[in-house]
Amino acid sequence: MAAADEGAARVTWTASDIPDLSGRIAVVTGANSGLGFETAKALAEHGASVIMGCRDETRCASAADRLRKLAPTAHLEPMRLDLADLDSVRSFAEAFGASHDTLDILVNNAGVMAPPHRLETKQGFELQLGTNHLGHFALTGLLTPLLLRSPGSRVVTVSSISHETGEMHFDDLQLQRGYTPYGAYSQSKLANVLFMSEFDRRLRAAGADTLSVGAHPGFASTCLQATGPFMGSRPLRSWLTLAAVRVVGQSAQRGAEPQLFAATAPEVTGGAYFGPKHRISGHPAVSTMSSRARDGASAARLWDVSEALTGVEY
Repeated sequence: MAAADEGAARVTWTASDIPDLSGRIAVVTGANSGLGFETAKALAEHGASVIMGCRDETRCASAADRLRKLAPTAHLEPMRLDLADLDSVRSFAEAFGASHDTLDILVNNAGVMAPPHRLETKQGFELQLGTNHLGHFALTGLLTPLLLRSPGSRVVTVSSISHETGEMHFDDLQLQRGYTPYGAYSQSKLANVLFMSEFDRRLRAAGADTLSVGAHPGFASTCLQATGPFMGSRPLRSWLTLAAVRVVGQSAQRGAEPQLFAATAPEVTGGAYFGPKHRISGHPAVSTMSSRARDGASAARLWDVSEALTGVEY
């Protein structure tokens, strides 16, 4: 991964280093707030046409209005996308395909974090695995034909340092017997990295020039920590986590830089994984994946299971 390592040497990389993206089309999930909002903003400021995929249409439209005030020349298209509902994912992909022939950048950014009780998606999947992984797996598969039509297209899947404690419970993937909020979250984030790596392997085997890459924000101050953990209860751990993020976490703008680097820097290679240089903060750099995240057998198994669960075959 020499090219990626070389890119990581640019330790002062910021969103201002994004190249001209005029004529490029990008989809950013969860673009109405946090990392997604900052990612959509930076891509649009550099000329990309950005489709903002959000669960809440009202919030999405409001976010688009805020972005237009910050970047008057931005070309933005809010669209409803609920990753916890595969019917919504299919509807989004169909609507996008009806109006676009190609796709240059897909940023799988949206997520839910650590609800205190086990919740399910519309199709009955554990909410975090269903939203963070299965929804994005289905979305990427449905959009892959458009990605393959765009030379040099990229899929950026956003994970977390929490993937390092994650374990794939293939015998109880939906955690019906052993749900814990952060255990489920770390499993979903491990699934993100495994998916990214297996997608890269399959793209290479097919001779495609689409890149599958990953990123994590380190410790970033976003609304993610303020939503999921407080769904129905206010445990002490969640309050302490939120307080810590507000005190030592870097801004959402800085937290978005690794995924923006992954999406736009010319030296990025497939299968690379980026995060803050100092693990929880700093400029983008090549980041370390856990040994479980590098397990090719688990990645292949998860891929097969994900196809079966979503009904989306690549």
